[in-house]
Amino acid sequence: MRFLLDLLTRMPLPLLYGVGRVVCFIAFHVVRWRRDIARANLARVFPDRTAAERERLLVLSYRNLCDVLAETVWGYGASAAQIAARMTIDNAEALTAPLARGESVLLLAGHFCNWEWLLLAAGAKLGVPVDAVYKPPRQKVFDDFLRDGRSRFGGRPVPYRDFVTEVMRRRGEARCYAMVADQTPIQQDDKYWTTFLGQETAFYVGADTVARLVRGPVLFVALRRVSRGVYRAEVVPLAAPPYPRGTDLAIVERYARQLEAEILASPADWLWIHRKWKYGKPVYG
Repeated sequence: MRFLLDLLTRMPLPLLYGVGRVVCFIAFHVVRWRRDIARANLARVFPDRTAAERERLLVLSYRNLCDVLAETVWGYGASAAQIAARMTIDNAEALTAPLARGESVLLLAGHFCNWEWLLLAAGAKLGVPVDAVYKPPRQKVFDDFLRDGRSRFGGRPVPYRDFVTEVMRRRGEARCYAMVADQTPIQQDDKYWTTFLGQETAFYVGADTVARLVRGPVLFVALRRVSRGVYRAEVVPLAAPPYPRGTDLAIVERYARQLEAEILASPADWLWIHRKWKYGKPVYG
């Protein structure tokens, strides 16, 4: 299996796009993989759009996702120059300047456009290695493949259960940490509730916790699709130390607002197959 995965990384990107479209057709029309979840999510967020408009968004979102999968596989075999040529980073000094001063930085992104290339581009284009939190897949072969691919150009994937421990262990170092923070917390975990895309939505509270541990600036990475396989990222400041008491979870709220704006500007680039609203906000007496 690993041999096959490595072989895919050596295929030309146009050929991988073709493979991705075949996978998209099978996933959408044959297996109908998470199609009902994505359709229901779009209906609750865009009730004023016609069914035909939402269906077009649904189809485009699956096509975009399969393109991202193809690009991710290709990126695990691409050179630094090839990655850098396909990703423009605006306001990069908001990231590089604090690190040069010896401060750590927390980057926040969403499952939007090609989030996988952000980790690669930070190292390939800016020379900034990133410690990125991730959830390991169950199969070791896929975990090894993802870790090796994401570790290119200096990146370091950190399992989510070890992330806070790693941050505390490296508090004396200037590090760049990254979280794709739009996943839904497990129901029994601590969470922050806010209105997001018109819905009462739960977010992980880890961003605020990590920001206070590293005592560094928090940056949002807004990612836009320029054309197929070409992206523009903008580094947007969200918060900076000191973080006074009484402002707990302010960073999560700012993150939710930034991500919401990006999704509304280009809905088909978000990952609608997530069960973002799989449980409701509890009502206390």
